[in-house]
Amino acid sequence: MLEKVYAAAFLGVDATLITIEVNIDKGIGYHLVGLPDNAVKESNFRIHAALKNNHLHFPGKKITINMAPADLRKEGTSYDVSLAIGILAASQQVTSNKLKDYIIMGELSLDGSLQPIKGVLPIAIEAKKQGFKGMILPQKNAKEAALIDGFEVYGLQNIKEVVNFLDNTAVFEPLLFDTQKYLNEIENNFSYDFTDVKGQESVKRAMEIAASGGHNILLIGPPGSGKTMLAKRLPSILPSMSLQEAIETTKIHSVAGNTKNKEGLILERPYRAPHHTISDVALVGGGQYPQPGEISLAHNGVLFLDELPEFKRSVLEVMRQPLEDREVTISRAKFTITYPSSFMLIASMNPSPSGDFINDDSKIQSSSLEAKKYLNKISGPLLDRIDLHIEVSPVPFDKLSNEIPAEKSKPIKQRVQKARDIQIKRYQTTPHIHYNAQMDVAHIKKYCKLNTSTKALLKKAMESLNLSARAYDRILKVSRTIADLDNATNIESHHIAEAIQYRSLDREGWV
Repeated sequence: MLEKVYAAAFLGVDATLITIEVNIDKGIGYHLVGLPDNAVKESNFRIHAALKNNHLHFPGKKITINMAPADLRKEGTSYDVSLAIGILAASQQVTSNKLKDYIIMGELSLDGSLQPIKGVLPIAIEAKKQGFKGMILPQKNAKEAALIDGFEVYGLQNIKEVVNFLDNTAVFEPLLFDTQKYLNEIENNFSYDFTDVKGQESVKRAMEIAASGGHNILLIGPPGSGKTMLAKRLPSILPSMSLQEAIETTKIHSVAGNTKNKEGLILERPYRAPHHTISDVALVGGGQYPQPGEISLAHNGVLFLDELPEFKRSVLEVMRQPLEDREVTISRAKFTITYPSSFMLIASMNPSPSGDFINDDSKIQSSSLEAKKYLNKISGPLLDRIDLHIEVSPVPFDKLSNEIPAEKSKPIKQRVQKARDIQIKRYQTTPHIHYNAQMDVAHIKKYCKLNTSTKALLKKAMESLNLSARAYDRILKVSRTIADLDNATNIESHHIAEAIQYRSLDREGWV
């Protein structure tokens, strides 16, 4: 007898429908076709034990299973329940007309319990698009799939409950989840707050500007000056994620398997801080069977690269295009996958190999030549994509010992949100641009107009400080953000003056 059960696989962050055809005939044997990997091939052992331990029968006949489309590779253990139900239906141990209405997925333990799987959210989105009524899956994955409105999600605990649901011998209620209400009620409580940072007021101001305009930022300072401490607190002042951003972020982390032990929607902006020994593939994504890399896991959040010059040159260079395009494309012979990667880059570095500024009165000094060689580990095109270069000096004792608490993240975040609201309104008719850092040359000309006195100030500053040509557009973008923080329609002289301060590495003779 032939029966069909429906499941799904994901490519990138999107899913595709899988039809599992199970045919049971006279004879002996178990034949699984349709490009299954080893984990799928081993499923018959898990299925056999799970059925036996739940008083169900694994047929001793010729079982042929095709996973269509047959030219798409099937990976992982998420098809265990689909295959098991297909076998039970084909052997008439399950007689249900519900099979055509539901996607059925999950990993089986030997006792028949359902274990969580990866990629549930993109699968649920595709299932609804394809017209399915709902989805049957492990209980731990239910909240994630229930994010999709108008879609029935049944989170069940074991294979016996799945059989009872299909045969209508037990009543189960679908999980209902009001996503928008949940989003409105939840307040992000970050572990790290700017009130913990003593001193560094100028750096905090620069980070507020960076958060307001979505600008990439480079912190330059000796060890112990607080660069990592400041970077960890950047997500606490970024605007709260919209529902669309939260779903996008959850999709990526679902595909990577990072949501198995989490409750539904990811609401905190991601913060990723890979070690400098990371490989190209781990950073941008890929592999034999592509997975999202760190830059995609940081989508809608922050990517922190500590000790930037210590990263391999090749690793930093492959990041250049994703920084510009806000997505990364991975090509293979048979398919191409695109992962979103719209993130804020915050990097840190020492000013020289010795760790100190070369004009400091430290015992160990690096020469100007050594400092230049150290800085040259970072390519010009990568520095081109970093809008703010901030010098971070060690905090003096009187500020470290000061008992007066610094400003909390919450009021800073409120100011950032107001500036972002101005930008959202400004770019509402411009596709793919949401904040100032994404402006191209045409938008800079349109939104960053300078009057005669302001233009004269910028010209004088660039000539006297020997600023490079690449600093020009960056200064204008940052000036536009500073003006937005002041709720100013036009860029004024003091906005330009402040923006010029944030281009340390463009100054000739900096090292």
